Amino acid sequence: MDTLMESPMETTLGEQLLLLSLDDESGTEKDSAKVSWAIAAASLVELALAGRIDMTDDEVTVVDPAPLGEPALDAALADIACRDKPGKAKDWIHRLQKGAVAGASKGLIDKRLVRKEKKKVLGLFSVHRYPEANGSVEAEVRQHLDAVVLRGGTPDERTASLVALLHGAKLHRLAFPDADTRKVETNMASISHGQWPATAIRHVVKAAEDALAAIVAVTVVTTVIGS
Repeated sequence: MDTLMESPMETTLGEQLLLLSLDDESGTEKDSAKVSWAIAAASLVELALAGRIDMTDDEVTVVDPAPLGEPALDAALADIACRDKPGKAKDWIHRLQKGAVAGASKGLIDKRLVRKEKKKVLGLFSVHRYPEANGSVEAEVRQHLDAVVLRGGTPDERTASLVALLHGAKLHRLAFPDADTRKVETNMASISHGQWPATAIRHVVKAAEDALAAIVAVTVVTTVIGS
């Protein structure tokens, strides 16, 4: 089976996750809590794909501190590199969350894929919305996901990584709102746990996915109890 072409390189995995979560017309974000954790985890995966970090004894370590030229990722890399002690993937997902989400939002604006608008909620509170400005990248991302998850195509590492992040954060319906949920979950799990060309990347992806699943589980339980 032919391997699919690489997923859109002009956007980061975090930006792709945010695109999938935004309503095209209103710019409101669906599943915002889970998406924010997934975007933070995506920073680690991106750095692994770029050969900047690895996992050593279940902890994130820097193997190459050279910047990538992507502001949000470079900020995450610098933060990891300047720490005296390495941390586990879960620790870094917590630490990077706020900056990663802000970076993904700014990246989409700078790349003119969304517009930033300020809205009033109940006439009192100002919130930011990000309606779509250019839908070509999101359409391509969804096309890649559809090809590998629903039609059995062989994914490249970036697409497989995006699938693993969506699966770990339980965002299956965000990517496939109209598909059979059980089929999607099964196929995503198979892709996430399948063969990876680079063992180092797989270690980081698995660590990020496992940490993400644990964080999201706690987030869901907390939300239910507090409702």
